[in-house]
Amino acid sequence: MTSADARACGPAQASGLPRAYGLPWRGADVARAAEAAGATAFCSGEFVDHEAYSILTEMVLGTQRARVGPGIAYAFARTPYAHAAAIRGAWRQAPGRVFLGLGSGAFRINRDWFGVAADRPVERMSDLVGAIRAWLQAENGQRVRYDGEFYHVDAVVGAPVLGRIDAPILLGAFNKRMATAAGRVADGVIGHGLFTRSWWQDVVRPAMAKGAAQAERDRVPQEHGLEEHRLEEDGLEEHRLQEHRLQEHGWVITAIDDDDPERAIMDVRRMIAFYLTVKTYDPFVAHHGWTSQVAAIREAFAQRDTDAMGRAVTDDMLEAIAVCGTTADGRAALARRGDSLPRDVAYLAPPSFMVSERRGQRYAMASLALLDAPGGAGAARP
Repeated sequence: MTSADARACGPAQASGLPRAYGLPWRGADVARAAEAAGATAFCSGEFVDHEAYSILTEMVLGTQRARVGPGIAYAFARTPYAHAAAIRGAWRQAPGRVFLGLGSGAFRINRDWFGVAADRPVERMSDLVGAIRAWLQAENGQRVRYDGEFYHVDAVVGAPVLGRIDAPILLGAFNKRMATAAGRVADGVIGHGLFTRSWWQDVVRPAMAKGAAQAERDRVPQEHGLEEHRLEEDGLEEHRLQEHRLQEHGWVITAIDDDDPERAIMDVRRMIAFYLTVKTYDPFVAHHGWTSQVAAIREAFAQRDTDAMGRAVTDDMLEAIAVCGTTADGRAALARRGDSLPRDVAYLAPPSFMVSERRGQRYAMASLALLDAPGGAGAARP
């Protein structure tokens, strides 16, 4: 195993330690029950009706010990200053518990909803991470400087309100280039709910290792506030790899219903189908040989036939992607999936397409029974 592979895999994977489990945010009542059951992290998505940093405040105030963060926030909709200020405010209330997940968002959303440029998203995201780090790691009395291709910062903050914050920055990286960027400039990835064992193993993890190797070859990563220099001593190298191991967080589509497992399974099928209407994921589809299934999904979507969309998701797709059915089914799926799940934090995510808020809450609460499954949070380290 190369040092880049070690950084990508990290001690948790190498030693066989169990991963942690968490949930997308479903409110303080669910969070209290989830923390009591062993959940150790919460994240939030972002859309028109739920803004990432407002929900981050809710998560900070509604949890006691769990890690919390956007998973993801729209990256280009805000300046580096705005991202960093939001994280700094949350960190003040929950020091050591906050992470930042960033996603590029679709080109049209950036252009037509936010009115911002989003060309060359991988390069732009890499630059944004550097600029955010400059703000997060600035000490009091230090001029905040960053000079990148897309972002420039040259700020003097007279008030003593800064101070270094080492909040992990994770990228929503679906395809190879963004995963490589995550390995090179960030602290890891937040995987999509579609990710399978093959996609993690064949695409995402090798790309992250490639990015980590690029960072090692060129310099100690600037995002960790260390001066540029070549690594000359094995001890320093080992320390850096342990200190800055890339993290894997990821959503796992999960629906558990002991009273009506078939409904839970169909809700998951529809969720998978809805995701696969997006052509951005065509490389993922081709990689798995699911082209004909996705053609049927998209034809049904064009006809607004959501039942046909769900039926077009085959059993092998369901097994590779999701955790669903009865509690017993879900426990068996978690035990079976192993390294098809993210190695650090797996967010058991109820489906949202054609699923009411009330039913989503029920799925979230039912998923807590999985936390004492083999490899679940009940077996994890405190």
